[in-house]
Amino acid sequence: MEFSGLFWLIALAALVFYTASVYNRLVSLKNRYENAFAQIEVQLKRRYDLIPNLVDTAKGYLKHERDTLEAVISARNSALSGLRSAAANPGDPRAIAELGQAEGALSGALGRLNVVMEAYPDLKANQNMMQLSEELTSTENKVAFARQAFNDSVMSYNIYKQSFPPVLLAGFFGHREDAKLLEFEDSEEFQAAPRVEF
Repeated sequence: MEFSGLFWLIALAALVFYTASVYNRLVSLKNRYENAFAQIEVQLKRRYDLIPNLVDTAKGYLKHERDTLEAVISARNSALSGLRSAAANPGDPRAIAELGQAEGALSGALGRLNVVMEAYPDLKANQNMMQLSEELTSTENKVAFARQAFNDSVMSYNIYKQSFPPVLLAGFFGHREDAKLLEFEDSEEFQAAPRVEF
């Protein structure tokens, strides 16, 4: 009788220990992807800060391209709004998806601005414009690396949460929804490969 009671006590202690370890692992993985999102936020804010300077520099040269400049600023403001929403809760799949769409629209608007700027050699040669373009390119590379780190963290969280037996406990601990990968929607310009003819 004594052995049976000891067995059940050990089994209960093991179950409690395992449940606590699942909870702690879920919290740890969630904190990792939230921290990774914070790194994206830093780089995107830097990008958003550079864009008005880029537009102001280009404005003097692109007087006839007002619609293009306004589209860039509008897309930047939409992306900033999407970032605020996603930063408030990086685990909200809808907010992450909206940020991805807004970033895709911003990249498309910047791509159109770059195409327009190609027609203005004086603008391309402007020292301030060259520096801003270089900083923007560098920041976009940092965004790409931060996004990859975020997506890797999200994948680790989702895989652990969906595996057995943590899947049995995740919902009980409030981890019901999978975290969403941050995917930037490519604009039509980026989806179509450019044709090069010789």
